[in-house]
This record gives sequence, structure tokens and C-alpha cells, in this order.
Amino acid sequence: MTENNELVKTMRMNYLFDFYQGLLTEKQRNYLELYYLQDYALSEIAETFHVSRQAVYDNIKRTDELLEEYETKLQLFNKFKERQSIIDELKRLSGDNQELKQAIERLEILE
Repeated sequence: MTENNELVKTMRMNYLFDFYQGLLTEKQRNYLELYYLQDYALSEIAETFHVSRQAVYDNIKRTDELLEEYETKLQLFNKFKERQSIIDELKRLSGDNQELKQAIERLEILE
């Protein structure tokens, strides 16, 4: 996988983690947070939790798949992206209309 693809995957996993972390076990949350958010190496996570590097890799791989499964079923991230796109379009179309700009800002706060 190229560096750009890795970055895209990491960004996607960060978003999916934000949306679905409440559905994960504590161990799954810990591993993903260290791996994706804090950029720990697998060996560093393994050392922290006194497990093998392979165990960490397997857990992260399974959890990535689980997050993708949640997204397939619930579509929270896709709906978020669509709302952001609509907000951006509304901003572009709002021109000098201050009332519309304020309404858009209220929408953004809800995100």
C-alpha cells in the first residue's frame, strides 16, 4: 500500500473510531487509539500490554473489519460526509445573507 493510501486508511479509521468507539471493548479502543491516533508501532503496543506483536496486529485487523461492518450497517460516517458537503454548498450559496450564515453555523455546531 502506498503512503497516500495508508494516510487515507488512517484518516478513515480515525473517523470510524470516533463514530463507533462506544461499541468496542476497552482493549479494542486502547489498541486503536494507540495505533491510529497516537501513531504507536505494533511492537510498542505489544510491549505496553505485555502481549505479542502478532496478537496486537490480529486485534487491530479484526477491529478494523468490525468498524467497517458497523459503517456498512449504520452509515454514520457517510451521512456525516454528506451533511458536510451540503453545509459547504450552503455556505457557498449564502452570499451576504447573514441569517442564512447564522443558520449554517448552528448546523455546524450540531456536527
